[in-house]
Amino acid sequence: MSGILGYGVYIPAYRIKTEEIARVWQDDASSIEGSLHMKEKSVPGNDEDTATISVEAARRAVYHSGIDPKEIGAVYVGSESHPYAVKPTATIVAEAIEAGNDLTAADLEFACKAGTAAIQMAMGLVDSGMIKYGVAVGSDTSQGRPGDALEYTASAGGGAFVIGKRKEEVIAEILKTVSYTSDTPDFWRREGASFPSHGGRFTGDPSYFRHIANATTMLLDATGTTPKDFAYAVFHQPNGKFPLAVAKQLGFTEEQVRPGLITPLIGNTYSGCSLIGLAAVLDIARPGDKILVTSFGSGAGSDSFAIEVTPNIESKRQRLVRVSDAINRNKVYVDYAMYLKHRNSIRKW
Repeated sequence: MSGILGYGVYIPAYRIKTEEIARVWQDDASSIEGSLHMKEKSVPGNDEDTATISVEAARRAVYHSGIDPKEIGAVYVGSESHPYAVKPTATIVAEAIEAGNDLTAADLEFACKAGTAAIQMAMGLVDSGMIKYGVAVGSDTSQGRPGDALEYTASAGGGAFVIGKRKEEVIAEILKTVSYTSDTPDFWRREGASFPSHGGRFTGDPSYFRHIANATTMLLDATGTTPKDFAYAVFHQPNGKFPLAVAKQLGFTEEQVRPGLITPLIGNTYSGCSLIGLAAVLDIARPGDKILVTSFGSGAGSDSFAIEVTPNIESKRQRLVRVSDAINRNKVYVDYAMYLKHRNSIRKW
């Protein structure tokens, strides 16, 4: 089976605190923080979008992997906020990481699980022998209508993974992946709409919890494992509350989930969310550790992975930009007016 050779994340420096958003809408900040388990979220800079975030994450992933980028055979970028309606983000990324022209590239969209879908596609090409290396990216500058509950969580960031199968290069082997998918329209954004719509509480039980629980259970059954067999578990994090709740439902402990729970610090980066959570766990994982990852994308579906860390991870740590550093380095806090400006919600006429 194929595995992870390297990974990288990028999170914008700008932040807005939950209490600042609550101040504008006269909401109870302590209640919001308590219900969502959110402290602050990242905000894209005026010159940042899904393409720039994807490029930075992919560059870090390729550097961490130590491979020759000319040998990359596929680049996939999952996002629901691609900067162009007709023009791939993936080709921008491929050019920026200095991949050769002998490759396939495409943009993916499946709400917040497009990044894990990109990993599965790269795995298929690597395992079939069609390509040597693939790069999978999940990145977003997610949107939330002003005053909507999503505004407290929708943020910006991305993660990228280099996929290959040479044993001497793999830092984490992907033992198995499964998916659970249905037509459950809990969240959507029509063509031309500036902000998404959602089904409120409908996004919980029939969508998030159902799909993550089923995909995870399918993976455990397929691998003959139980929650106790995993050192860490990463579940999609639309807020800080849901992943802890679904973990408890499935029999995982809070100690298994906390190391990869980054949403309370940076918000929900949508397609980048599960990938950044996995990266945070790999930052501290040791050889032999098993990691379970289950993403979720509205619409709706979940991809679940069983991953085992190899001894190769230790030799590459010096080439790594850790998630904690990406989160905490050079943070700049903005007020609500500057937040709107950064999101292009207000501009000069």
